[in-house]
Amino acid sequence: MAKGKKYSDASRRYDRDHLHAPNEALDLVKSLASASFDESIDIVIRLGVDPRKADQIVRGTVPLPAGTGKDVRVAVFATGDAATAAKEAGADIVGGEELVEEVSGGMLDFDLAISTPELMPKVGGLGRVLGPRGLMPNPKTGTVTPDVAKAVGEFKGGTVEYRTDRYGNVAVSIGKASFEPEALQQNLGALIDELNRVKPASAKGRYIKKATVSATMSPSVKIDPTQFDS
Repeated sequence: MAKGKKYSDASRRYDRDHLHAPNEALDLVKSLASASFDESIDIVIRLGVDPRKADQIVRGTVPLPAGTGKDVRVAVFATGDAATAAKEAGADIVGGEELVEEVSGGMLDFDLAISTPELMPKVGGLGRVLGPRGLMPNPKTGTVTPDVAKAVGEFKGGTVEYRTDRYGNVAVSIGKASFEPEALQQNLGALIDELNRVKPASAKGRYIKKATVSATMSPSVKIDPTQFDS
């Protein structure tokens, strides 16, 4: 895919093979963000795990202390008092079996799905729709819970999901280009602490192998992974 002039110009402003300290990399990425909108700051971390092995899948959630800067659209599968509580907590879409039918029909106007345990037998049938988009509620990420109102508040407030892909990469948005450097540093630190906390006991060798950070429309900047050793 052809890159734009701004992207090409940004690529010439620094050594793309140099391994930067985390704070230096974040400062550089902020300086490269030149789009007319507030670009997301995204980090991709390659972990030394084998995602083909169930005990080496790294997955969970982490609250980012400075938030994400994004308006997360949350859908909640719930009925009765739980549905009422979810609405009061700020959920964008709330419903029971009728919402299941809408999603089955292609309605996907949300970024995150939460469900009560009672409705999961119905929601589980949406695997072909929600699964490929990473939207299927899961107890491991706190998106299957009897306290849907609390979950809505957490995800609206800056909690993000993380999960290794088939190659062992974890990709997370840690804020916006408009964030102060200290805010991005706090969010990155929280993510690294969490990944180190959940390191699989069976993972051998270097755990954090590679890391790159980039803004939405800018080239990536490499981070020295040894800076993240726990």
